[in-house]
Amino acid sequence: MKKREVVDTVKGFRTQDGAGVSLVRVLGHSTVGDFDPFLMLDSFDSENPDDYIAGFPTHPHRGIETVTYLVNGEMDHKDTLGNEGKILSGDAQWMTAGSGILHSEMPKPTDRLLGLQLWINLPKDDKMTTPKYFDIKGKDMPTKDYGDYTVKVISGEFDDLKGATPHHLQATLYDIALKNGKKIEIPTKANEKVFIFTLLGECKIDGKKYDEKTAILFNQGDSIEVEGASDDLRFTFYSAPMLDEDVAWGGPIVMNTREELNQAFIELEEGTFIKENPEE
Repeated sequence: MKKREVVDTVKGFRTQDGAGVSLVRVLGHSTVGDFDPFLMLDSFDSENPDDYIAGFPTHPHRGIETVTYLVNGEMDHKDTLGNEGKILSGDAQWMTAGSGILHSEMPKPTDRLLGLQLWINLPKDDKMTTPKYFDIKGKDMPTKDYGDYTVKVISGEFDDLKGATPHHLQATLYDIALKNGKKIEIPTKANEKVFIFTLLGECKIDGKKYDEKTAILFNQGDSIEVEGASDDLRFTFYSAPMLDEDVAWGGPIVMNTREELNQAFIELEEGTFIKENPEE
């Protein structure tokens, strides 16, 4: 059994997106190659509603999946396909933008908005798949207290816990709380890209401390080991097969070629972006 070692770290930085939402951006354009197939990771963490109530008004996506996970808070979503609903504390929403969708995401005032949004690249053959959602309610995420740590499975499997099964790329996501000074060993799948994100608190790996709001990337191996280094450590775990495909990324659209990207923006201007039968 080979333990994975840390090969890179990315410390999140405070910025704004949407209509002026203050957030912590962790992954983005500069990390695409190293974190393939994970494209973007934003973390929401604020006790001031003025930081986020402007929200993310109607905007397009194509070629990706987005996973929104709220530890605490509330967010309304709505799109031009007629879908609408709420993401509440402990819930996740997995959206496949596929061939194209126009949607809005509007956080509601709360005592603390805490969570994240992850963008996952779609394989070339699935870029123009039919858009779809699936909501993963907190009550449907299997959770187990192991004493030194608690694991909630958003997707994939851990031990005897089985979470949701994605429609496309089979990404594994966990939410883990780990006690200070205690360790957890997490088995990993061969040839998958693996990283963790310190949502709250600090951790240690091989004796080195890592700050809050940091993405920690591992090399290949059979497992990772994480130690708690603060009383409030909560981190998320991510694993997925690498795509190793060309990436053409422009704003909310991610395709494989510049031509495909330009075509998407032409369709936005012409009003032909939304497809009735995209897979045809």
